[in-house]
Amino acid sequence: MRLIVAAIGRLKAGPERELAERFRDRVAKAGRAVGLRDIEIVEIRESKAAETARRVLEESIALANIIPERAVVVALDETGENLDSGSLTGMLRTWRDAGRPDAVFCIGGADGLGEDVRRRAHLRLAFGAATWPHQLVRIMLLEQLYRAVTILAGHPYHRG
Repeated sequence: MRLIVAAIGRLKAGPERELAERFRDRVAKAGRAVGLRDIEIVEIRESKAAETARRVLEESIALANIIPERAVVVALDETGENLDSGSLTGMLRTWRDAGRPDAVFCIGGADGLGEDVRRRAHLRLAFGAATWPHQLVRIMLLEQLYRAVTILAGHPYHRG
């Protein structure tokens, strides 16, 4: 199974981008041993529309256009489920074992995700009740994906 992190906006050069790349690289290397063939980050340009609704619509269309057929869709959404690392790992294991070719994690821009992406999602995932900047959400997601891979591999990174 391939993992795709589809994010509105770019991480600029600096410590956030370096940390995100470090976790992406760790997932890619450790994931091969547990049946995850790759992890890809797709950055989608933020809409320049003046109205919020139009921005969300344009960004959601761009996200929808990169989701492969038969992919599991996970929407990062502040109103979604708060899963512990073990539960997220269990979902990845289930999708992988079911032969799903891709899992796409959609991170909206500053205005969030459109309703069409939320409806299409197999899982709406939150990282607590707080609102997080989408750049930090990407880093937290990549860390959780790395943690899930280490749990699948029986590696001691996860001790909880």
